[in-house]
Amino acid sequence: MNIAIIKYNAGNIKSVSNALQQLGVNHAITDNADEIRASDKVIFPGVGEASTTMAYLKSKNLDLLIRELKQPVLGICLGMQLMCSYSEEGDTLCLGIFDQPVKRFAGDLKIPHMGWNSLAETRKPLLADLPEHSFVYFVHSYYVPACRDAAAITYYGIPFSAALQKDNFFATQFHPEKSGDTGAQILKNFLSL
Repeated sequence: MNIAIIKYNAGNIKSVSNALQQLGVNHAITDNADEIRASDKVIFPGVGEASTTMAYLKSKNLDLLIRELKQPVLGICLGMQLMCSYSEEGDTLCLGIFDQPVKRFAGDLKIPHMGWNSLAETRKPLLADLPEHSFVYFVHSYYVPACRDAAAITYYGIPFSAALQKDNFFATQFHPEKSGDTGAQILKNFLSL
């Protein structure tokens, strides 16, 4: 199996690479369009700021490439947010794969939302074989509201989409690579699609 991790102007790529190494999965960290297109699966991770990251993606034509991919694609954290239509962070037009907005947490909630929270209303195939209300690790200040594309819901003051899925695109707001055995199972589920 040939896995591509998209290399772009965002953090957290190394921890995803380490998680795949622990699972014994060969992969490449690349921004080469031909390598990404030829891969069996694509992972689009990220920690960073939406507007500067989208500008970088556009400068490398990665925004167009990601939209046209036909193999399974997994967005993680900022990767998930950038797969949506719009982010309040930096007033940013995103990739539009999921027709959903990304909003900033408001009110009295501590921001960023950081730590372990449980998943509810999980959907297969990405979240198959998980115990009910499994805990995963979050670090984020922006969220996607609960919506029709949600593959899991988490509550932090309000319900929000912890995972999304549509066609060959999957995404998690949480970090599977930092979520212990539960996260490892989610990565295995993705790799077996």
